[in-house]
This record gives sequence, structure tokens and C-alpha cells, in this order.
Amino acid sequence: MTRHHMSLVERWYPEILFGGFTHVDGTIAFYIRVNGLLAENSIVLDVGCGRGAAAEDPVPWRRALRDLRGERRHVIGVDLDPAAAINPIIDEFRLIEAARLPVPDEHVDVCIADVVVEHVDDVDAFFAEIARVLKPGGSVCIRTPNAWNYMGIASRVIPNRLHTRVLSRIQPDRLEEDVFPTVYRCNTVRRLRRALERQSLEAVVVPHEPEPAYVSFSRSLYALAVFHERHAPRVLRRTLLAFGRKPMRASAT
Repeated sequence: MTRHHMSLVERWYPEILFGGFTHVDGTIAFYIRVNGLLAENSIVLDVGCGRGAAAEDPVPWRRALRDLRGERRHVIGVDLDPAAAINPIIDEFRLIEAARLPVPDEHVDVCIADVVVEHVDDVDAFFAEIARVLKPGGSVCIRTPNAWNYMGIASRVIPNRLHTRVLSRIQPDRLEEDVFPTVYRCNTVRRLRRALERQSLEAVVVPHEPEPAYVSFSRSLYALAVFHERHAPRVLRRTLLAFGRKPMRASAT
């Protein structure tokens, strides 16, 4: 976080001085829920695990929330990029080489797709795979941008070939190789919930508006974004937090 960004955050979210995070922190809101679903011996699947930038989070409590490993817990990371094998907060890496996730049927207790769904072109095939690998009673946790928010609209208006240039301005710490094309096939509350329900998953989608770090390069835009964070209708909030559960099998009679 740059000094300029920190001064803006302290101006509008002074609670950041006590712990290093705001009361609307989207990462904390998401991973508190994820942790609430974990048992001591859970098998966790991190879809699109990446290289593990979360391990470098400067906020200790937030960094700890994102490290889901445990003495008896097993975290499997899967990704299309072989470079994700260096991820330091997974126990095992498996490369995705086809449409099928490299995990057996009904193997996973909790599946995570954090900023992944916006890149998925075949939504039904993706969620069918999620449903396949979940154990009965298992859960999937999704964080993804809302297509109806101003950032989602801007992302769709700006051609994918220009995303790297734009993100280098608003997220200077983001590596070029971590910028992927976005398609937003199911990035609204209704579409995301229906996509989960088509795979017979019990679904809840919660809109969330985090601190507007994306526009910290401009004081005036940041102030407008804070106003949006505090007053925007739920349908226009920037992030969708979605949770789905695979039903337990009916008992034999």
C-alpha cells in the first residue's frame, strides 16, 4: 500500500490503524465465511490457486485467514498455470490439463474459487465439475466481481488487450502474468445463483462493497467511490460472495 493510498484509507476508514484492515474488507468477509466451513480434517480444493500472493499479505490476521492449511487438513491447489506449483500455502499442487478437474469424485469438503468465475467461459461445465468433486454436504465458496458495478462495467468496456496497461496504473504491485481475460458469463446475483442451482447446489449470493482500492490514484474518485460503498443499492455492489452446498444423500428406507 503506497503512502498516498494509506492517507486516503485513513481519512475515510480510520479503523485501519487498529489491525491494518477496514470494516468492509472483502478478503476478510470472504475468508471468515470459508474458515467457518472448515473442520480439522477437511480436504480443501483451491481452484485457480495461483502463485500464492496471499502469503505476502502485509496484514498478519488477513494473511492467516487465507492460509487454510492445518495439521490434519489437506489443501489441494489446482491451476492452468504450472507456475502455481510454487504456491506456499497449499499442501499439494495439481495441474489442470483438460476441462476436468484433477480430483476424484466426491473427494472435497470445501472448494474455493476466489476471483476465478469471471474468467470462466463455459459456466455450466465449470460448476458441474465443482459439484462432481464435492462430497455430499460439501460447500463451494466463490468471490467474483459484480458485472453491474462500475468496476465490472469498466472491465467489460475496456478491451482485454488493454487490461494490463490499466491495471498497472491502479494496481502497480500486480504482475503482468497475473492479468487474465475476463468474460463475465454469470457475474450477477441472479445468474450466479442459477448457475449453482442448475447443478443442484443450494445457493446463496451476497453482494458486498469493499474499500475502493482500485481508484486510490485519485482523491476525488476515491471520495465518490466511498460514497458509493456507503449508499449503493445491493444490486450495484462491487463483489459477489456466493456459497453453494451439495445436498446430503437421502437415507435408504
